[in-house]
Amino acid sequence: MKFVDEVRIFVKAGDGGNGAVAFRREKFIERGGPSGGDGGNGGSVIFVADPQLTTLLDFRYQQHHRARSGENGMGSDCNGRASEDLILKVPVGTLIRDANSDELLADLSAPEQRFVAAQGGRGGLGNMNFATSTRQTPRFAQDGTKGEERTLILELKLLADVGLLGFPNAGKSTFISRVSRARPKIADYPFTTLVPNLGMVQYKDNLSFVMADIPGLIEGASEGVGLGHQFLRHVERCKVLIHLIDLGAEGEGREPLKDFDILNRELGKYSAELAKKPQVAAPNKIDLTEARARLEGFTAAMRKRGIAVFPVSTATGEGLQALMDVTAEVLFTGRTDKLRVEPPAKPAKKAAPVKKATVAKAPARKAAAKKAPVRKAPAKKAAIKKAAIKKAAVKKGATKKAAAKKVPARKKAAAAPKPPARRGAKPAAKKVARAKGRRS
Repeated sequence: MKFVDEVRIFVKAGDGGNGAVAFRREKFIERGGPSGGDGGNGGSVIFVADPQLTTLLDFRYQQHHRARSGENGMGSDCNGRASEDLILKVPVGTLIRDANSDELLADLSAPEQRFVAAQGGRGGLGNMNFATSTRQTPRFAQDGTKGEERTLILELKLLADVGLLGFPNAGKSTFISRVSRARPKIADYPFTTLVPNLGMVQYKDNLSFVMADIPGLIEGASEGVGLGHQFLRHVERCKVLIHLIDLGAEGEGREPLKDFDILNRELGKYSAELAKKPQVAAPNKIDLTEARARLEGFTAAMRKRGIAVFPVSTATGEGLQALMDVTAEVLFTGRTDKLRVEPPAKPAKKAAPVKKATVAKAPARKAAAKKAPVRKAPAKKAAIKKAAIKKAAVKKGATKKAAAKKVPARKKAAAAPKPPARRGAKPAAKKVARAKGRRS
């Protein structure tokens, strides 16, 4: 069956029937009066979510849907028949938008959920409803109203709990065929899966969940490259994403870590909420020799980012049980502890001691700057003391001068100190005696 997940359709509700204008003209009934009946209501267009459907294929080939109009009123007080509603069954998870305004009208995410897309017209009243005591023969009736009509866009988003992501030929179809009863087409060339596939996974303790196999994405998928982003809408409803990384990929520029980064970048471009969903990294094809050699380097690179890795082999079944266990834990409990690991400790850098020395010098300079004002304080005090001593000396000199002015000249002479005697000088008496002897 062809998978169709987006269609454009036109719906038209039925018109209401017109009221009738009639009078009773029977024998033995005098002045029978008005007897026109009311018109019937038109049918509405109603969408119902059906869990048995998985595609919008029926709406691809029949794009116009019209409900029947109500019957007109008749005489003898007979009302027209109302038309039945037009029921359109769509898959669970269908979004209904208005084609003109792009407004989201309904999200049919639950089985048997209903939405009235176009309301049917109301039937008109017959002339018997307008008879009064003063107007006993009304010769008019009311027309029925028109039914609603609009152009809609139906968009299908599959309801799945777990979504499988990965580059083309990464092993997604093989994975879902091993864990569920889904049997998608499997081949050894890219883009084997052209439509999403759903599978019911029976887990332990009578627990089960739905898994969706999304067609392969490549770089530029959010801009329409490859299969484009037309299938990314089916991942938006998933609670957990399993990212299968192809360790055995061959070709120019294909590396496991690079593929992981490219796909996550495309998810972020399409929707920021989609990029935040819990994601389980599962490198695939570890049964191959070259893939086993790449596993150690890929695991070390992911560990540096703090992301846990769950290697598997979809061909042999190795590691599938551990992957399903961690997926079920995230899905049913919401715990994501096992998806993260502690990154390895970073080695100490050589430039660290230099930074410490510079950091140590800075406080020393600050301390010296703080102590500098303390040393200046004694200098200021010493200057103050010297100034005080000078002032005292000046005062003493002034007092001495004043005292010297008051003392008389004689006392000054008496008080004047004698000049010290020179060395080798003889007393004055001896000099006088010698002088007298020479004269005699």
